[in-house]
Amino acid sequence: MRKLVPLFAALLLIAGCAAPVQENSYRQVTAEEAVALMEKESGYIILDVRTAQEYSEKHIPKAVNIPNESIGTEEIPALPDKNQLILVYCRSGNRSKQASEKLAALGYTNIVEFGGINSWPGETVSGEG
Repeated sequence: MRKLVPLFAALLLIAGCAAPVQENSYRQVTAEEAVALMEKESGYIILDVRTAQEYSEKHIPKAVNIPNESIGTEEIPALPDKNQLILVYCRSGNRSKQASEKLAALGYTNIVEFGGINSWPGETVSGEG
């Protein structure tokens, strides 16, 4: 038993020194909460992660279109500030969650995912920009 005490002490020491694993993450809010954020904050980017065709059919004014499929492991020139508030949406909420996870993995720190344009209560526009 005496031989086990140093072993347990060493294991406790090693476990106590281990740094906690920090997962990259993002916040999820409702579309209504996103509207309130947009009214309160400034300097944010609205990111539409649908296809270019979907974007041109209908999107939130001033939204930037970067399709989810094009977000990978490389830096995104259109999103140079990793601390900037980025509000992410798609059609129904699935791709925006995927894109938010990928952005967090790339080191973006202020990501807010608010679902899809299908539940957007605000104005929308059509066209390229």
